[in-house]
Formats: sequence, C-alpha cells, structure tokens
Amino acid sequence: MAQVEATTERVVAADPETVFDTLADYSGTRAKLLPEQYSEYEVREGGDGEGTLVHWKLQATSKRVRDCLLEVTEPTDGELVEKDRNSSMVTVWRVTPAGEGNSRVVVTTTWTGAGGIGGFFEKTFAPKGLARIHDAVLARLATEVEK
Repeated sequence: MAQVEATTERVVAADPETVFDTLADYSGTRAKLLPEQYSEYEVREGGDGEGTLVHWKLQATSKRVRDCLLEVTEPTDGELVEKDRNSSMVTVWRVTPAGEGNSRVVVTTTWTGAGGIGGFFEKTFAPKGLARIHDAVLARLATEVEK
C-alpha cells in the first residue's frame, strides 16, 4: 500500500490572516467554500480552528464516497490540519504571505492507498480528481476574501 498525495495551490488577493481565519471558520464560512462534491456538512464540536470536529461526505467520483470525521489542529501559525478519524486521510492547509496584500494557500491531502492494481489506479487518478475539488474550494475562497 502506497502513500497517495494530492497538492493544489493558489495565490489569493487578501492578507494571510484574513485567508486563514476564513478557512478556520468551520461554523460559518467554510461550508460556503465547499463545492457539490461535499454533503452532510456538520460541525460537531468547536467551530473555529483548533479543537473543531467536523463531519462531511466527500464524493470524489461517482462510485467513491468518503464519510469523513475530521479533527482540526493548528500545529503552527498559518497551518490547519484536518485528520480523518475514519481513515488515514490527512489534509493540511498552509497560508503564507505572497507579496503585498496577497497570500499563497497550499492544500495537501495524503492517505494510504489500496494495494494491487486498484492501488495503481488510485495513485494515478485520485490525486488529479482531488486536486480539481481542492481547486474549486480555493476558487470559492478567493471569491470570498477578495470582496
């Protein structure tokens, strides 16, 4: 079983604090950033960054739906980590300065993939699909913070 990784990034025309606070606002803004691949969004504990427990279903393909229960931590400034209690999936959001009034947002999701031929296809195609989903989240984030 191999580690599978999907990374997407975008420069957003807003300061890092605003961008980070928007991403960390699970009880408010975060739900508005999620495209149609997400469903059953529910904050179960907390709601603002560290200590949040959030649930959603992620439909990565027509046949693949992940039931996610994510614990949120903030290990360093500008970093949100979402660890899924139901799988090996971990998503890390990093927000850093990118010039005057801009931020670079990098989102990386990793998980332990399947073995065998299924694992080969997962490692080959899943990162591209998840990158498209993350890109949609980042586009909505940009729209939200660049108002």
